[in-house]
Amino acid sequence: GLLPHFATEVSFGRRTYNARSETVHKLPSFRQPWAAGQRCIIPAEAIYESCHESGRAVRWRIWQDGEVPLGIAGLYRRWRSPQGGELLTFAMLTINADAHPLMRRMNKAGDEKRMVVILDPEDYLPWLQCGSLEAPRYFRPWNGSLLAEPAPLVRAPKVAAEPPARDEILPPKAIKPMPPPAQPPSPPPPPTQGDLF
Repeated sequence: GLLPHFATEVSFGRRTYNARSETVHKLPSFRQPWAAGQRCIIPAEAIYESCHESGRAVRWRIWQDGEVPLGIAGLYRRWRSPQGGELLTFAMLTINADAHPLMRRMNKAGDEKRMVVILDPEDYLPWLQCGSLEAPRYFRPWNGSLLAEPAPLVRAPKVAAEPPARDEILPPKAIKPMPPPAQPPSPPPPPTQGDLF
C-alpha cells in the first residue's frame, strides 16, 4: 500500500492498499499525495474479492470481458525508509458499490459494499492531469462489462522440515546395487593374412 511520510516500516502498507474516495482528501495517510495531484493508473488483469453467498468466504476472480486489463485509479508516493532506501508506493481508490450489479454481491453481508475505481480508457489522461477539485468526478461505478468466477486459492501441500532419508523412501531390500559399468569393447584382432612385402 501507499506509505506516508510518517511510516517507519514497509509493513505499514498493509493498512493502506485501498483509499476511500470519500475521505482520501483528509486522512493523514493520503491527504498529501492527494493535494499534490500524485494520481496514477494501476493496470490489473483481474481483481479478487471474497463472496459470502454460500455462507463461507469464497475468493472470486473479476475481470473485463476480452481479458483487457483494467485501469484502476490510484495515488502514489515515494517513501524513504529510515535506512535511506526509496520505494514507489501506491493505493487503489475505492467507492461504495451498493448499487453495482456484481460488486454488491462481494464481501460479508452487513458490510459496506466497496469496489475499486475503474477508469474508462478515455479518462486515463484526464484523470492524471486534472486538479484535485475535479478528480472526484471519476469516482463512479464502472459500467463496463465485468466477468466473475470462483477462484479459490489452491493450498500447496505441506513440505517436511527435512527430506526423508533414503532408507525411508525405499526399504533396504528394495534397494538394488547398481550394475558395474560395461567394459569397453576389445580392439579387433589383427588380420590373419601375412604381409606381401
